[in-house]
Amino acid sequence: MIYVVKSGDTLEGISNQTQIPVQKIIADNQLKYRDRLVPGQALLLLKEGESGRLGEGLIIGGYAYPFVEPPVLEEALIALSEMLMFSYGFTFQGDLVSPAQDDQWMIDRTRSAGASPWMALTPFSSEGAFNNQLIKVLVENQELQDKLIGQILTTVQEKGYEGVDIDFEYILPENREQYAQFAGRVREKMNEYGYKVTVAVAPKISDRQRGILVEGVDYALLGQNANAIFLMTYEWGYTYGPPMAVAPLDKVREVVEYAVTQIQPEQLILGIPNYGYDWTLPYERGITRARSIGNVEAVEIASENGASIEYARISQSPWFTYRNNGMEHVVWFEDVRSITAKWELIREFGLSGARYWNLMRPFRANWLLVG
Repeated sequence: MIYVVKSGDTLEGISNQTQIPVQKIIADNQLKYRDRLVPGQALLLLKEGESGRLGEGLIIGGYAYPFVEPPVLEEALIALSEMLMFSYGFTFQGDLVSPAQDDQWMIDRTRSAGASPWMALTPFSSEGAFNNQLIKVLVENQELQDKLIGQILTTVQEKGYEGVDIDFEYILPENREQYAQFAGRVREKMNEYGYKVTVAVAPKISDRQRGILVEGVDYALLGQNANAIFLMTYEWGYTYGPPMAVAPLDKVREVVEYAVTQIQPEQLILGIPNYGYDWTLPYERGITRARSIGNVEAVEIASENGASIEYARISQSPWFTYRNNGMEHVVWFEDVRSITAKWELIREFGLSGARYWNLMRPFRANWLLVG
């Protein structure tokens, strides 16, 4: 099912060996260059009508902004069981804020594909960044909570959403318990009308862990107050950080190992990144800014620059280096091998499935693999 390209391989040769038509290999893997296979590149090889079914019987979800390109969303919907619209916000007065773009078309298309549309709720400031003061004001005021929860319920009912995902980040440590209680109040009201509530949490490996992203997050309390918990297991490699895998499997495993001691495994949803990063070298802390790229785009970059793709054994992630305009680059991304490793982890621990951040970039091989 997964073929790793060797030096000298051709599409015709792989097709003859596997009896899978060249055009199907090209289409399934979204190959831009027919005559430029990359050594180390992982190809998904499926016969006509075949799929990988890695996520069979489990949650397969993904987040999307309302300006997602319709063909890209359509591609993902072949596999998705839920689509999370990112995102709704709220004001200091407790009023729900709808996204600037129309989201009804996404809701309707998702439902017609047989998947569940979900509302994602975030405490975004007017500048589009997470604002923990918005969180503080809300979780410390029950009247504001009642107002917001009422408006969430009305919107969910009117628009046809089937669940709510609470994605609050940078919660202040002093609001830790109040935040969990707020999640419980949302769940109680939504469950009353047949809707589910999940909470997205930063990755932790200990309750004593320090850091602005994790100190306000109590896994055990949130697990008691939500229907399910979404582990945001990505961004080890990130825009301003040193080059490394975005979701190294060894680090992801540590988070899952801790999470299952605090929350029932069947309540947990694993996060999977649908992107990679391209760093210019040498990396300089506070100066270097990695460029976010798609997984299909990463292979195109390797092809255009004559690179070979390596696969890191411990992190279970593909990477490569290349030189362009006199500058050295290193790229870490995801491919069907790293995706398979993550779904095997989900099965190993008995988690309920995965959600992808995010659906804005094409990755057809992934959806064929998991759907």
